[in-house]
Amino acid sequence: MLDWIGKEEIVNQKHRNRRMSRQPVYVQQCMGINGLEKVILREVRGFSAEVYLYGGQVTSWKNDLGEELLFVSSKANFKPPNSIRGGIPISFPQFSNQGSLEQHGFARNRFWTLDPNPPPFPTNSTSRAFIDLILKNPEDDTKNWPHRYEFRLRVALGPGGDLMLTSRIRNTNTDGKSFTFTFAYHTYFCVTDISEVRIEGLETLDYLDNLKNRERFTEQGDAITFESEVDKLYLSTPTKIAIIDHERKRTFVLRKDGLPDAGVWNPWDKKVKTISDIRDDEYKHMLCFQSACVEKSITLKPGEEWKGRQEISAVPSSYCSGQLDPRKVLFSY
Repeated sequence: MLDWIGKEEIVNQKHRNRRMSRQPVYVQQCMGINGLEKVILREVRGFSAEVYLYGGQVTSWKNDLGEELLFVSSKANFKPPNSIRGGIPISFPQFSNQGSLEQHGFARNRFWTLDPNPPPFPTNSTSRAFIDLILKNPEDDTKNWPHRYEFRLRVALGPGGDLMLTSRIRNTNTDGKSFTFTFAYHTYFCVTDISEVRIEGLETLDYLDNLKNRERFTEQGDAITFESEVDKLYLSTPTKIAIIDHERKRTFVLRKDGLPDAGVWNPWDKKVKTISDIRDDEYKHMLCFQSACVEKSITLKPGEEWKGRQEISAVPSSYCSGQLDPRKVLFSY
């Protein structure tokens, strides 16, 4: 028979176990599709994100209602060496197919490693839902891009559910050589109907039209809307841009640093039929926005580091509800 001290200890242990079970799990490592490793991030208000170590790729970002905010194709191929169609693929060390490497570079087709002890956030941040992924040059893969580098990617959920990606790329060459690259966060947003979406913040800017041999034009509309295939690269863009989904009454507010260019892409009904890993009708529900540094490439000397950052918020859209003026979104932060 237990004495009263023993009974009290058992009761106290049960209370401790209950408290521990109620503590949120901010970072969870597990297996995803086809046995690929992924990490799930959760913040206390209910937002979540999923990141695959293959490609260092965010494939899901859900709000506190469990609604998916990123588009991933129903035909996406989660089998290396194929890239994953959707989420946020990373283009490095080249954007598009303008160089000698595979289209959009190799970062999205490599296995990244998870840093078990990432540096903490600055003391003024309360975020605990974050990871650092690291990509380095394989010793046996220097033929196509013969440089040594360290690419550190931080994926984080802010206390309010904002999705933040920060890339730091360092030249670790020991032969004294510089290297040059271009870069993009290739973000696929999930939208209700692409024909009811508009982008504000890029009006009056110059862009290169990839459907017209990269000829340069100036945007004439008061916002970007969609009624046919679009493949444009906007130059010298502002740091804040609003993507407004009319039907969902939702605005994506995108903030970026170190990424002066902005790509906008939707294949529409004809081009989508030539893409094997997107269903023919899925173009209606996706918008690809690329926060990029493309027109002027980045050159790093040995020991130098470049940083590029993107932060996305999903807020009620005033364009429909009157709760938020999209133009104020662009300039009020």
